[in-house]
Amino acid sequence: MNRQRFGLLMVVLATVSSFGFGAGPVPAATSDAPFQMTRGQTMIHHARGRFDVKLAPLESSAGKDLGRMSIDKTFHGELDATSKGEMLASMSSVKGSAGYVAIEKVTGKLGGRDGTFVLQHMGTMTRGEGKLTVLVVPDSGTGQLVGLAGTMSIEITDGKHFYHFEYSLPAAK
Repeated sequence: MNRQRFGLLMVVLATVSSFGFGAGPVPAATSDAPFQMTRGQTMIHHARGRFDVKLAPLESSAGKDLGRMSIDKTFHGELDATSKGEMLASMSSVKGSAGYVAIEKVTGKLGGRDGTFVLQHMGTMTRGEGKLTVLVVPDSGTGQLVGLAGTMSIEITDGKHFYHFEYSLPAAK
């Protein structure tokens, strides 16, 4: 993928990532414990915070129409973790239309529990209208995060990245 096309792809990905998640940044939580509700034996939590991300181009055997990138993130707040992953993205010939998929493995603490889990991203932009879905891969939790399920929204405001993670975990034993 040539440098100009890669630069445009990065702009598209940042734009796709910022759609549909409210008008302002997701504020950091103000308490030590996440908001929670009980649904049977499962606790529903809401974690919010900031994250830093670094994307770097990778070689792609799929040709010039697909861009491949590494993802390195550091999450701050109730999700105190790092992640590593890969992204595959494509822009169409129609201005403002693109898509990406990504998988990232998250390692650290979530709500005070240690472990790992995997996030799956699917983002599309159709003539400037974006949609982003970020889900916990079912049964990907390890350690104290076994049984984790949830969705994450991402917002970019003034060049800063924020997450809002709604998740459930089985009640601690």
